[in-house]
Amino acid sequence: MYDMQVFVQDLGHDVSLIDLMEQGEPGRSACYVVRGEKLAIIETGSSLSAPYILAGLQELGVTPEQVDYVIVTHIHLDHSGGVGYILPQFPNATVVAHPRAGRHLIDPSRLIEGAKAVYGADELARLYGEILPVPAERVLIRDEGEQLDLGNGHLLTFYDTPGHAKHHFSIHDPAARAIFSGDTVGVRYVTRLTGWDFECIYPSTSPTDFDRDAVMNSVAKLEPLPDVDRIFHTHFGPTAPASVAFERTRKTVADFDRLSRDLFQPGMDYQVLAEAIRDYIRADLAKEGHIVQELGGIEFDIDLNAKGMLYVLEKEHNKKAGS
Repeated sequence: MYDMQVFVQDLGHDVSLIDLMEQGEPGRSACYVVRGEKLAIIETGSSLSAPYILAGLQELGVTPEQVDYVIVTHIHLDHSGGVGYILPQFPNATVVAHPRAGRHLIDPSRLIEGAKAVYGADELARLYGEILPVPAERVLIRDEGEQLDLGNGHLLTFYDTPGHAKHHFSIHDPAARAIFSGDTVGVRYVTRLTGWDFECIYPSTSPTDFDRDAVMNSVAKLEPLPDVDRIFHTHFGPTAPASVAFERTRKTVADFDRLSRDLFQPGMDYQVLAEAIRDYIRADLAKEGHIVQELGGIEFDIDLNAKGMLYVLEKEHNKKAGS
C-alpha cells in the first residue's frame, strides 16, 4: 500500500523505531512502536511524517486498526503536530497526553499562533504541514505517576518532566528497560543525520519554556528509576548506558546557560549567541578528538536554542527592570 523507502529499526524488547524524516532529513526525529498485548506508538512528528509512520507500520506487519494508543511526550510540532492529521487512520486509538497538553491537541489554535510567531506562517506550513484538532473524547490524560498497561510487562509509567517544555512527560517502560524521554534528556545527533563518524548529545533550549533548573530537577527525577539501561530520544534513537545521556544533559545545559548569561545584552541579535554556541560545540567536540567545522544537521537547532536562551534572559531582564 505504501510504496516508499522507510527506515525501521528493531530495538529489542518488542520496541521498534521508525524514522519520521522530519524536514525531509533522515535521523532527525523518531516514532517508537511498542508492542505488548496492546500496541502504542510514541510521537507522530508533523503531518508530513504520517506517510512514514504508516509505511513503517506496514513493514512491521501492523495494521492501522491494531494501534491502541498514540502517545506524545509534549505538544511541540515536531513531536505531535501531526496527531490530528493521522488519527483518522487509527480508528481504535486513544491519544495519550500530558495534563497541560490535552487542551491544545483538542484546540490547537493557540499552538498554531505561537508557532507562527516563531517560524512565520509560510515557513510553518513548509516545515510542519497541516495541524488539525483531536476529538476531545479520544484524549486520555496521564498525570505524574499514572500508568498505562500494554501487557507483556510494558507497564508504562508517566513522569512530569518540565524544562524543555511545561507540557512534557517522559515514559518509563520496564520491559524495554528504557525511558522514552522526548527532549528532556537532550538531543542525540546521529551519523544518519550529520554524516559524522561519531554521535553526540546536546540540549534543546528552544522557545519559549526552557528552564535550566527544571531540566536539572527532571534529570534528577528520572535518573534513579530502576530497570533503565537506555534512553530513547525522539531526536534520535537509543543512548546506552542511560547514564551517558543524564551526564551530558547536566553538563551541556549548565554550559549553554553560563555561555548565554556571559554574552547577554538586552536586545541583542540571537545570531550573536548562535555563533557562540557553534564555537562552543566545535570546541567541545574537539576535546573528544572530533574536529568539525561544518555543523550541518545541527544548524537548525542551534538557531532555535539561541532564540530560546535569549527569550529566557530577556524575560528575566524585563522582570528585574520592572521590579
